[in-house]
Amino acid sequence: MHMGMWGLAIIVIVVVSWLMYRYLAPDSWKEWTRAGALQAFIIAFYAEMYGFPLTIYFLARFFGLDVAWTDGGNLWEQLFGTPAAHIVAMIIGYTLVFIGATMVVEGWRRIHRARREQALMTDGIYARVRHPQYTGLFLIVFGEGVVHWPTIVSVIAFLVIVVAYTLLARKEEQTMLNQFGDEYRAYQQRVPMFIPRSVGGVQQEEP
Repeated sequence: MHMGMWGLAIIVIVVVSWLMYRYLAPDSWKEWTRAGALQAFIIAFYAEMYGFPLTIYFLARFFGLDVAWTDGGNLWEQLFGTPAAHIVAMIIGYTLVFIGATMVVEGWRRIHRARREQALMTDGIYARVRHPQYTGLFLIVFGEGVVHWPTIVSVIAFLVIVVAYTLLARKEEQTMLNQFGDEYRAYQQRVPMFIPRSVGGVQQEEP
């Protein structure tokens, strides 16, 4: 039973928001617009997951979609008519969330060490992808808001978040080029931006 659990929705929103600001805190006021998009996703997503299934209502009311108003409110369960669809989506979605969260935490740990030492971080997870925290964020939002519990708001928010953080990553890379010059340029050439390369894979810059 998910619908009407507004107390739980508030608790989850607070906890997830704290984790977001713990590991993806903006460095400047200009970056708060990206954090704002992510915060809006968190609020809207969990309000719909635990509060009121707006997407189900919208599809049934305005598009005449023949869905049963079941307790869960999960779109996959409604479309396929079986709780098994929700279970499969949940397993796949949470697998992506776990992988993404691991990347965010590992990226945060290494980048803060590099900032303390005023050095360019190129080892560990940064040897496979230049922006592991943002890749991890994309996986978390996609796994939770598109695969596990898709809603109209979460799908749109996922696209907005990808665009916003891609622009932020490019801005950050310009700062890194100004600071480290050819060293960072060589790093760009051998390590992809968002899609991790396999160990020993071809080293080239992701477009």
